[in-house]
Amino acid sequence: MVSELAMLRVELTPTVCPAADHVAWSRLGSDYRPVQTERALASGELFERAWALRPMSELGLYLAGMRSWSERSGAGGWVEANAAFARGVLERIGSEGPLTSRKIPDEAVAPWPSSGWTNDRNVTKMLENLHMQGQLAVIGRVGRLRIGELADRVFPDVPEVPLAEAHRRRSEQILHACGVMRDSIAVSPGELHGTVPVGEPARIEGVPGKWRVDPAALTTSCSREFVGRTAILSPFDRLMTDPLRVVRLFDFDYTLEMFTPSEQRIWGRFALPILRDECLIGKIDGRSDRDTGRFLLHRIHEDEPFDAETRADVEAELEAFASWMGLEVVRG
Repeated sequence: MVSELAMLRVELTPTVCPAADHVAWSRLGSDYRPVQTERALASGELFERAWALRPMSELGLYLAGMRSWSERSGAGGWVEANAAFARGVLERIGSEGPLTSRKIPDEAVAPWPSSGWTNDRNVTKMLENLHMQGQLAVIGRVGRLRIGELADRVFPDVPEVPLAEAHRRRSEQILHACGVMRDSIAVSPGELHGTVPVGEPARIEGVPGKWRVDPAALTTSCSREFVGRTAILSPFDRLMTDPLRVVRLFDFDYTLEMFTPSEQRIWGRFALPILRDECLIGKIDGRSDRDTGRFLLHRIHEDEPFDAETRADVEAELEAFASWMGLEVVRG
């Protein structure tokens, strides 16, 4: 599944459900359990980078980017000023084994500069930089805290793919996962910097803009007729990767409003897109309250009024999702 999607997003917001688990549930069904992803990360089947899980078999596509991370991120000067701090972190983990940020003392001589909430979060930022440089690997979590281990003890010895070639191959993977992407970006925003023209250029009748299509989608013959279903998606599902793509292809108006002031929200803090067959048809506004064992359903937004069958299918899928999370749906 992770290979087919080209990544599995790590987003730990407790509003409904961690993104990786929600995406896996919607793709694999109620037999999926979060421990499966945890084991895959701990055993080295997956690795984490840039808040996404990826197959370890594709590690070579990321090594060149790890080496050039500091230069591209603009954090190199801060890391260099705290070189002794960085060495101390690596030596501590090397001798004591995997650690979280709470087990590492702040020995920075230059504080992390920020205009926001990351001011003076020196340990967290150092761990993040060492992780992005490929010196530390994430092997699990304690609560919301990453567990860091020396990458040399986690990553296999694989050839490094040159950066330009890696970007092309990763772009092809993303396009394969999406089927069709806007030509103006060619790849998923936030996953790769810059435009990498892959796939076949295309125009879609009745849809503005230029597009790129996965060649495999043009040559693969369907052996059976498409059978759709009703699914409640995570806002971080691969289908929702590019909001403008979603608007143009599905005529679906959606914005993730986590950071929007409550009085300005339209759909809800963490609205869940509803997919029915090949159409996005609405949003579910609700949140999980694990202290009381309830999923608090505020509203189901219907882009067009649901018929009785659609409404019943959406309700049944919501009940199944809540049940999988160990919750009971309560309206209010």
